[in-house]
Amino acid sequence: MCGIIGCADTDDVLGMLVDGLSRLEYRGYDSAGVAVTNGSLAVEKREGDLSALEDALDGTGDELRGTVGIGHTRWSTHGPPTDVNAHPHTDEDGSVAVVHNGIIENYRPLRDELSGAGCRFVSETDTEVVPHLIERERAAGADRETAFRRAIDRLEGSYAIAAVFAGCETIYAARHESPLVLGVGEGANYLASDVPAFVPYTDRVIYLDDGEFASVSPESVTVADVEGTPLDKPIETIEWDPEAVGKSGYDHYMRKEIAEQPRAIRDCLRGRVEELAASVSLPELEGLEEPSSVQLVACGTSYHAGLFGERLFQRRGIPAQTFVASEYDAGSVPVDEDTLVVAVTQSGETADTMQALRGANRAGATTLAVTNVVASSAAREAEYACYVRAGPEISVAATKSFASQQVTLSLLASALAGPQSHEFLRELRRLPDYIQAVLDRSSVRDLVGELLDADAYFFVGRGYNAPVALEGALKLKEISYRHAEGFPAGELKHGPLALVTAETPVFALVSGREHTAETIGNVKEVQARRAPVVAVTDVPETVERHAEFVLEVPETHPAVMPIVANVQLQLLAYWLANALGRPIDKPRNLAKSVTVR
Repeated sequence: MCGIIGCADTDDVLGMLVDGLSRLEYRGYDSAGVAVTNGSLAVEKREGDLSALEDALDGTGDELRGTVGIGHTRWSTHGPPTDVNAHPHTDEDGSVAVVHNGIIENYRPLRDELSGAGCRFVSETDTEVVPHLIERERAAGADRETAFRRAIDRLEGSYAIAAVFAGCETIYAARHESPLVLGVGEGANYLASDVPAFVPYTDRVIYLDDGEFASVSPESVTVADVEGTPLDKPIETIEWDPEAVGKSGYDHYMRKEIAEQPRAIRDCLRGRVEELAASVSLPELEGLEEPSSVQLVACGTSYHAGLFGERLFQRRGIPAQTFVASEYDAGSVPVDEDTLVVAVTQSGETADTMQALRGANRAGATTLAVTNVVASSAAREAEYACYVRAGPEISVAATKSFASQQVTLSLLASALAGPQSHEFLRELRRLPDYIQAVLDRSSVRDLVGELLDADAYFFVGRGYNAPVALEGALKLKEISYRHAEGFPAGELKHGPLALVTAETPVFALVSGREHTAETIGNVKEVQARRAPVVAVTDVPETVERHAEFVLEVPETHPAVMPIVANVQLQLLAYWLANALGRPIDKPRNLAKSVTVR
């Protein structure tokens, strides 16, 4: 949600800023802009796709050539997407430019105060108070860094902020509850809201923590605390190959990431499963004992992974409950040191999940982050971190991270509960091959033409399959903009059947080893209302006479089958959206990393 890029170089930075913004498009945005300092300060920004900004830049001259600059992709919160509301924002005389991710909660009283002092605002954003606060401190005699610090000190809310000044070769930045990472290069240094923005330029990074300030120039990167005391922050080396954030010949990132799932799951399993001993080894969780109960907190796709994990824990005798993170309140549910609160978040920066995690920490629970991003906020703030190892996921619609979360939660539940059946661990290890078989043989693309004119789409499943039914519906609605709903199959007769017609395809996940007869009974209920049924199943011979279409998956353990079946639903969403001509990687109004509450 929004993206920041900054570069301090000995050469012209404009090309790098635009390239960095293009690598942040996946986060979701509706306008983009850049500011470059070269003695004076030049700003260009446009509503719409990055291409609109690039077209505008083609008409500029030397005024946007310089060695220090910042860029931004905005996802609108305060004010609609317009050229004026796009970032960067400046003070009245154009001496400072600011970009910001997050929400400044006290912007209204600050804006009223500044307006009363004679400041003229031109946008509807909360961000514009920042350059005016800096402007006022500069007018009072403060140097640039002091003015920046004093302005930040006035803010309440969440923010990652970067500022550049006319005639200055330093970028000043600060963060609070919104991610910001520094890139350390040779003859050039960088900052961004996410590593992919500068991954082709350096693999050495410094992660900022809340309350920290950074100064980035072509020669150096310095970090200090809120008091101005320099901090000795470690420089970490990231392992992402720049090619990993490209499309590798696919039309869309989503299609590429669906195809990467066998590799992602092999990476997730590597070194963690001891099949002969029927055990799971997670060294990063050393010292974590079996909890009295587990509470999983998550949003969106990660919430569905949490629901899947909840069933895994419960089947192993550990009480578990999943909460939508924005609804979680550690003060109103039983929490103590024997409670394990698991924050499931792909980015490790999701604002609602971070709020829930921090509440659990304050309540004295044991906390664990299940995340994809090394050194993310969730990984740093939880007592334990378990990485899903999915690799860079660029498409807004999560695919391989969901599968990797399911597998990681399978490992976590197994590790905490003790020895597992040889069959379960054997089938878990075979999972990459099962998914590859679906990718190679799926016939879902052939069905899309039969389904395009539907009024709505329903997804149903029981037991382990119920969360995957929810995820299948979410994926379809996210990228096709068609109405879709997921339900536990038994809930159909408790209301949703009123909506079932001959124009309402029902996708039924049917396992051959659990709840088979009950789910087929639900299929018959919708067939009696003339709804076309698409069965996703590992027992096609049992189901085919009850369905118009069958999407087959390899027969496997009932706790593994839903992970494989979900791939068919991902492909369904992809090919249907593709047939409708949707912008698959950047669905409207959505963002990859939701860093505001």
